[in-house]
Amino acid sequence: MHEIAHPTPLAEKRNPPGPVVIWNLIRRCNLNCKHCYALSADTDFIGELSTDKVHSVMDDLKRFGVPVLILSGGEPLLRPDIFEVSCHAKAMGFYVGLSTNGTLIDERNIDSIASVGYDYVGISLDGIGDTHDKFRRKEGAFDASLHGIRLCRQEGIKVGIRFTMTLDNASELPELIKLAEDEGVDKFYLSHLNYAGRGNTNRASDAAFEATRWAMNQMFNACWDYEQRGTPKEFVTGNNDADGVYLLHWARRHFPEQADEIEAKLGQWGGNSTGVNIANIDNLGNVHPDTMWWNHDLGNVKDRPFSEIWNDLSDPIMAGLRKQPREIKGRCGQCEYFNICGGNTRVRAMQLTGDPWAEDPACYLTNEEIGITESGERLTVTPYRKHFHAELH
Repeated sequence: MHEIAHPTPLAEKRNPPGPVVIWNLIRRCNLNCKHCYALSADTDFIGELSTDKVHSVMDDLKRFGVPVLILSGGEPLLRPDIFEVSCHAKAMGFYVGLSTNGTLIDERNIDSIASVGYDYVGISLDGIGDTHDKFRRKEGAFDASLHGIRLCRQEGIKVGIRFTMTLDNASELPELIKLAEDEGVDKFYLSHLNYAGRGNTNRASDAAFEATRWAMNQMFNACWDYEQRGTPKEFVTGNNDADGVYLLHWARRHFPEQADEIEAKLGQWGGNSTGVNIANIDNLGNVHPDTMWWNHDLGNVKDRPFSEIWNDLSDPIMAGLRKQPREIKGRCGQCEYFNICGGNTRVRAMQLTGDPWAEDPACYLTNEEIGITESGERLTVTPYRKHFHAELH
């Protein structure tokens, strides 16, 4: 939206020196969320990386040019050495984010959290009050997470709300956006449901296409409103790269004179970057193309350096993800805007068909919107639902 309000020339594309690494340091969690890709539980998991091993892996990541570490779980605040590990990462010069459910942030540890100097703390809220509690399967989780947000704000920590959208909570998006404004939250991140872990088990609850389109309009309109007021906030979406194409169509309707420039910048961004600019290390040290690929190991940092694993293209999944353009089948492969989306999220295709190169069933764009004239049967678990229109308005 800032580019629409204040256009800048198309700059030369610069790929980051290394991938952003999302690191699940611990699998244990005090919650039991319906959509958890890690299948976390409130129990200890044998074989997790020691503090010394974490530090040695960080040495390799730094040499490899990794710019960002997102420390996650499970619930990372349950790991006894989380602040030691975090401070070590900051001292090495990484951008360090903390991905937490927020329920364990309280007066006893907020000073320690603040002293780390996290560049960003992301806290999950998946609805208001009882909706969030049911999602997280813990009474009082909403109040505890909101308290954590407020403590972070009081300490001047950049904090964001992370919202995973499903059929059960999509209608509460406007209330959450308003909550973010009222609480002075810096960033709002909407994650589409991805089919991994319990998110795959509960994939039938994925938001209907109409609900997703409605939600994207809510996000775009809110972001533009903040921009117009001179108080821009970060609005980000993830796990559905069709959002970029939908944004382009939105821009063509509202700002047609700038649509070509927006299309060029979206094309330069390039869409899905799984296995390219995004990487994951799980609690046991297994390396994955991203956090949703825990069913596919590329190697383990206990056995080989991350840098060696990441550059090894003998794995067919990694080789396919690195191809430019990727060889995607179905309507994704025929899409007029493939350069913007990149074929979307491969793990959803894998979970539904066993083929990681099949079309993504969660693309909510019509054939007309992506330049396809053929009328074949779509691969989907979330068909357009006419009844949802009334529920969302």
